[in-house]
Amino acid sequence: MTERAPGGVEVDVVRIDPDLPLPTYARQGDAGLDLVAREAVTIEPGRWATVPTGIAIELAVGWAGFVLPRSGLAARHGITCLNTPGLIDSGYRDEVRVVLVNHSRSEYAVKRGDRVAQLVVLPVPRVEWRIVDALSGSERGMGGFGHSGY
Repeated sequence: MTERAPGGVEVDVVRIDPDLPLPTYARQGDAGLDLVAREAVTIEPGRWATVPTGIAIELAVGWAGFVLPRSGLAARHGITCLNTPGLIDSGYRDEVRVVLVNHSRSEYAVKRGDRVAQLVVLPVPRVEWRIVDALSGSERGMGGFGHSGY
């Protein structure tokens, strides 16, 4: 994986299934690349299935992939990713898979080649903890979950 100008990054990919397209952006400016299903699967209501995508990727240290749902599948069919976001660490080399869950009342058939999720690749800094006695103040302060009223 190497960075490309302007602001792009090159990712090594193995095509486990060369008959499927590589992940692509649907439109200029999109953040997520569409992942497609390598196998057909039917997901019963309230159940989930792991769907292979036909690719394996190699991300450089300091980068990660995040598998996210497609909003159209969720809005139209109640299909989303169970472990959202699915995290692909830089050391992972196996096939990228998507865990889809069916929140609708009807079974949903995924066909081979269907767009099932999207992949976002982002830099992730390594965290180093610094022990302090207190944290600086902020506008939110100590307000907890739901504190803003929304």
